Amino acid sequence: MSVLTRRTMLKASAASACAFGLGAAGNMVSTAFAVPEPRILKTVKTAANLTGNTSTQDVLTYGDAGMPPVLRMTKGKPFAARLVNGLDEPTTIHWHGVRVPNRMDGVPYMVQPYVYTGNHFDYAFTPPDAGTFWYHPHCNTLTQMGHGMTGVIVVENPRDPQFDAELVVNLRDWRLGGDGQFIQQFRPRDAARSGTYGTVRTANWHEEPQYDTPAGGLVRLRLAITDVTRIYAFQMEDAQADVIAIDGNPVPDRFRLDVLQLGPGQRLDLAVRMPDDEGTVVALKDIRGTKKKVLVSLRAVGASLKRDLRDLAALEPNPVAMPDIAAAERIPLALSATAENAPAGSICGSLGYSFWAINKVPWPGDTPDPTAPLAELKLGKSYVIDMQNLTPHAHPIHLHGMSFTVLSSSAGPVRRLVTDTYLIQPDEKVQLGFVADNPGDWLLHCHIIEHQKSGMTSYLRVA
Repeated sequence: MSVLTRRTMLKASAASACAFGLGAAGNMVSTAFAVPEPRILKTVKTAANLTGNTSTQDVLTYGDAGMPPVLRMTKGKPFAARLVNGLDEPTTIHWHGVRVPNRMDGVPYMVQPYVYTGNHFDYAFTPPDAGTFWYHPHCNTLTQMGHGMTGVIVVENPRDPQFDAELVVNLRDWRLGGDGQFIQQFRPRDAARSGTYGTVRTANWHEEPQYDTPAGGLVRLRLAITDVTRIYAFQMEDAQADVIAIDGNPVPDRFRLDVLQLGPGQRLDLAVRMPDDEGTVVALKDIRGTKKKVLVSLRAVGASLKRDLRDLAALEPNPVAMPDIAAAERIPLALSATAENAPAGSICGSLGYSFWAINKVPWPGDTPDPTAPLAELKLGKSYVIDMQNLTPHAHPIHLHGMSFTVLSSSAGPVRRLVTDTYLIQPDEKVQLGFVADNPGDWLLHCHIIEHQKSGMTSYLRVA
């Protein structure tokens, strides 16, 4: 994957603006634009070299160019995509973190029909927020995502500050055996704990890739954790790096990256100040666990640009409504294990186990009438989710269709981040405030996919 310099970024933004200007999609789309020609996303089964040694068979992706493409959109401009299913099983697309109309959310049974083999489905929406997001199926999720169907979305804001280069990084594991071929996607004993980890770790489908970036320049590093299980603890070595956005939204106050823990589904935007000396290599590492792991490295090239992080303008906040905490209604939410029976079979895949629950109710799977909603919300009203983790494991809890603000935590002081995914720690209690401003049925689930598929899922109804 190439690094975008400032010049190529400007050219791409101009081209995107022209393309988006062609065209209207319903809810949350300005009628000043017509729907553009759809981006074709065809699902295919292919082979790819993921280990550097052999070709892995049965890799799933969108298109025919290896890793799913980075989709570039523009804040406030219509976007359209046509999912064409070339797999031998149904699929959909969920636009993770993008506040789309409910019918575009990609959850089978709940909001849209399956897209069967040989069929297609047209998605059209206008992204209201700038930032880093991602897309993936919401059908047979563990296998389809685990075999490669996870791609990054960049929603650009023409008023963003200028960087000298930009690098988009798709972080994910693969469950491969010694022969480089896929092995069983999960182990039941691990699914009942923290999840089943991959055996090969990649950034942009490569192990420890290195990219050239301008010496002394400011690099925007967009990271998306598209893994099905792994929680990361990010650390940057040998370079200054400021956290400028988490989960697509600018942080209230920038802070220097020391160690930051994020889970599956989450995204991180860093402003990296490259060293002045040409040839110097800096590394982004995951230090969670007993051994540090280099994820991606950057090499300084050319004469120093002598940029300064302090000169970088702030990112523009996204138009996310802030909740009225004093008038907010509370929604209790408890994460727990369960002793319930195995869930029913599903055309969208079932693990055959029920290990987890939300408010003591395990999700039965993708069925026409799954369960009652966790809560029925009034459109436009403020709410606070009182979430507690009764398990000994961390859970990245993701809400579709809306963003919330982190208000407080029993674990200590919090940054008031606006986000769609919160990594709750064992025994933690947290308060998440939001405005129910997007009508529909919105899934809420753990983004450790084994947890999601074995019960830790529910939904909110906004009407």
